[in-house]
Amino acid sequence: MKRLLALLLLTASTLGVSAQKTVELKCNADEVIRWWDNRTAPHSNGETEDEAFDKKGNVIHSSETAFYLFKADEAVNTRRSVVIFPGGGYYKLSINFRLAEWFAKHGVTAMFVKYRLPNGVKEVPLEDAQAAMGYLRKHAKRLNIDPSKVGVCGNSAGGHLAAYVSNFTPDNEKPAWAILFYPVITEPEWHTHNYTFRNLLGKERTPAEKQYYALENRVTSATPPTMILVTDDDTTVPNISSLLYYEALKRHGVKAAMHIYPSGGHGWAGRKGYIYRSSFLSHIEDWLAELDEADNKTDNTRK
Repeated sequence: MKRLLALLLLTASTLGVSAQKTVELKCNADEVIRWWDNRTAPHSNGETEDEAFDKKGNVIHSSETAFYLFKADEAVNTRRSVVIFPGGGYYKLSINFRLAEWFAKHGVTAMFVKYRLPNGVKEVPLEDAQAAMGYLRKHAKRLNIDPSKVGVCGNSAGGHLAAYVSNFTPDNEKPAWAILFYPVITEPEWHTHNYTFRNLLGKERTPAEKQYYALENRVTSATPPTMILVTDDDTTVPNISSLLYYEALKRHGVKAAMHIYPSGGHGWAGRKGYIYRSSFLSHIEDWLAELDEADNKTDNTRK
């Protein structure tokens, strides 16, 4: 009788999880890969509510990881690829595909990740990010990309995730490069968007955890080349956060660039009418061209 009761409880629990509804993002992606959810991923974020869109179109209660793939225009294919992480303070996903579409148009295969929000389980977004990079590398031949040139890009909390995966991934699996828009980097309240760290590490985070996951403390010489883009008037994530990361990159000899635009506040990366849009896109193109030139010099030296 006890065994039967236990089986019934297990079945009910499983059905409860499997019945959890997910959302599909509307976009012009070439492929959509539903990767895993809380039942099948290494870690669960413990989310019990159905995925949904809030009034502004942000995804909340995410429990399933999905990849939205935008293939590079073959006429200009650079064989680079990028994994893009949306922001939202680790409590929502702010959905905007403009950067993914721009990268694809300019020869960079782009993968937009609907990742699972951490809910205090710090491993969850990291393993989703690593899975996305792994997918691109595994399918590099089919997608006509170079598996050694998979980069990451993110804004705000997504910028934190891009820097997180840049420093918490084994050296031989790290991204080849990173682009961070107004990223959350460090933990002290007067330097950051404090709710982002609370959502990542939980309300009961210790001082030691705060220091360990402040990403300027995790930079090494193996951290990938990184570009940081911020505005002077961002009052949501203070620029000191990015400056600390830039200083750490330079201290460890990592190739880095930082651009501070006069205005725009926070959340402008996907804003179509942003006054400095053409400028920051041009800076990204130039920086990636520099990386290509450096890679070609290295290849020629080896020959």
